[in-house]
Amino acid sequence: MNGAVERPSEGPRLIGQWPMPCGDAADLASCWSGLDVLGRAQDYVVDTAQRTILFLDILRRRGNAHLEAAARTAPNVLSFEFEILVDGRTLPRPVNYGLVRIVPPPGVNVDPTRRPFIVFDPRAGHGPGIGGMKHDSEIGVALQAGHPCYFVGFLTEPVAGQTIEDVCRAEAHFVQTVVDRHPRADGKPVLIGNCQAGWQVMMMASIVPDLVGPLLLAGAPLSYWAGVRGRNPLRYLGGMLGGTWLTALSGDLGAGIFDGANLVANFENMNPANTYWKKAYNVFSKVDTEAGRFLGFEQWWGSPVLLNAGEMQWIADNLFVGNRLSSGEITTSDGMRVDLRNIRSPIIVFCSWGDDITPPQQALDWVLDLYDTDDEIISGGQTIVYTLHQSIGHLGIFVSGKVATKEHSELIGCMDMIDLMPPGLYEAVITEVDPDIANPELIMGRYLFRLERRKLDDIRALGTNSAEDDLRFATVARLSDVNLGLYRTLLAPAVRAMVTPETAQMMRNLHPHRMRFEAFSDRNPLGQAVAGMAEAVRADRRPAPDDNPFRQLEGAVSTWIETALQTYGVMRDTWEEVLFHSTYGNPFMQAAMGLMANGTGRRREGRDAIREAIAARREAELDAHLAEGGELEALVRALIYINFPNAKVDERSFVVLSQIRAKAPAAARLPFDRIKEVAREQFLIVRRDEERAIAALPNLLPDDKAKRRQLLNAIRLVVEASGKPSPETARRLARIEAMIGAPAPEAVK
Repeated sequence: MNGAVERPSEGPRLIGQWPMPCGDAADLASCWSGLDVLGRAQDYVVDTAQRTILFLDILRRRGNAHLEAAARTAPNVLSFEFEILVDGRTLPRPVNYGLVRIVPPPGVNVDPTRRPFIVFDPRAGHGPGIGGMKHDSEIGVALQAGHPCYFVGFLTEPVAGQTIEDVCRAEAHFVQTVVDRHPRADGKPVLIGNCQAGWQVMMMASIVPDLVGPLLLAGAPLSYWAGVRGRNPLRYLGGMLGGTWLTALSGDLGAGIFDGANLVANFENMNPANTYWKKAYNVFSKVDTEAGRFLGFEQWWGSPVLLNAGEMQWIADNLFVGNRLSSGEITTSDGMRVDLRNIRSPIIVFCSWGDDITPPQQALDWVLDLYDTDDEIISGGQTIVYTLHQSIGHLGIFVSGKVATKEHSELIGCMDMIDLMPPGLYEAVITEVDPDIANPELIMGRYLFRLERRKLDDIRALGTNSAEDDLRFATVARLSDVNLGLYRTLLAPAVRAMVTPETAQMMRNLHPHRMRFEAFSDRNPLGQAVAGMAEAVRADRRPAPDDNPFRQLEGAVSTWIETALQTYGVMRDTWEEVLFHSTYGNPFMQAAMGLMANGTGRRREGRDAIREAIAARREAELDAHLAEGGELEALVRALIYINFPNAKVDERSFVVLSQIRAKAPAAARLPFDRIKEVAREQFLIVRRDEERAIAALPNLLPDDKAKRRQLLNAIRLVVEASGKPSPETARRLARIEAMIGAPAPEAVK
């Protein structure tokens, strides 16, 4: 033994990420004795060489797709056939947007009498089509549910002189076109606004509130200063750049055109680990299976669009840095104030904790900017619904067919239910169906959709800025105005004089985002050689097995690189946050920007005397309607009274109501909008004084005993659809049963 101490066997040990049969790293050679080290090394070398060639070929194909898209007038990544209905360039105020009708795929039937859906794509640097990139996306889900579907996209280049307001006016025209195509539709169109399109749709809806139906905002930022420390670094970008003067410089260098590739670069800089390593390595390591998915996504990601410099400046000044949308400081060219409180259709917000571009605070804090109390939401007539995903990323909210299908299917399937809900704040809760649940036949699909009443404090609990943080962001907005004014006065004339359309185009062509695509295309003389070698490799592909220790070592090294880049990203974001707060929290900086006079930075919608007077008049008019109405008003008032104490309602009750309505003769069937109007009025009547409302209920009941029995049976079916009633619900139901069973009294004046 020569004095050596024999160590007991410890079983497999981990070196990097592959199991070792014994010992530690120092025993590497002895541990591999008996193994075919050279053979495995040879397998790995051949596999790596082949993967390298195939990976380069994938990049070549990506570059070619980029060049093909750039050469097209209207590139898109829609996976559906479509029919062009309106070209925005033909409108009185022309824009580069357009409306198309989605042609249902074979085997999918749509009902023209069902409310149509219109998907608005985001113009945030990338090309159009992301909302319909997959067949199980938002468009696909709406089609499968039988709804006619339309899509609003855009061209790569803007119309000269078009503005954000022009786009909003054009979108209103598109919605009117869809309304005119479906005169018998049971409800106004549902508008789905993805990301940037969400705030644009909200602006349009606030200008023409009577035109639109429910608004579904998917990953749409409306409150740009909102967030929590340590998690939302993108909101600091405006402050780190000294405001929006660089946006103006970029527009001037582009000869009046802002390159969307700059926005794409901002998104990529947020996650250096994914941008500079993880995405590419994922394709390299799975080169035999990942090509299709990667090329499909990169076709959209690698085709940046252009904006007028004025459009981008407006967005940066009023939204990114100014945060003026939710505070009601934006006005149209004819002097109309864009007030989000004008919207009367339900607003549904779909956001996620995994979204680092539009975190829940930026998706929801506009509600806190508009309203101080929960009663203000109700008296204002707004129905606001939000749903929170725990992990899905920004693009996955409106792209992923696997992760977000549940939410989109339930929100789209229960849209009529949402539209019928009385004013207030709700959270949509989507859960697996319990095997023991009551009346499972009334549930559409695998999940139960439920709306639970919420308060403004529930949104505040998600995280909000402190007053001091709001003051810092307000300081950035003031500094931005100062720097922008200095740039336009001192530098802009010289920059514009030096730039020509040709030099601007050359700079766009040399943008790193485009260069990295074109460098591996067939424009590179080596491209054809790579294509030929790739064909030879596919004919004799020899992948190394997953248990090859060199493949496992490669994976371990990749993990180390990714972790290092993630660490760098966290350190960079932390440093930026500290620098932002220390710079713009400086009292001297705030005083220099004129903000220490009142010491406040938060701006919100103020009270509107006219709006409050109209609300007070509506409240007074409710008394006049107390004893007015018939069977529909009686049914709705009774149901609202019975369920008034409940903080939640699920889809089963609504399905029963829909079945009752469907059984009515077609001639006597009221339009959905009329039922919605009745539901809202009866809710306000019961909320104002439920005892007087119920005391007057017998005056709405018919004298016909058979009709009364039918009405009572309908009430019971709806109440019991969601399972056994609570004691309070049962007590209220019994009271209504006693009233309906009694003879009708003389009318109460």
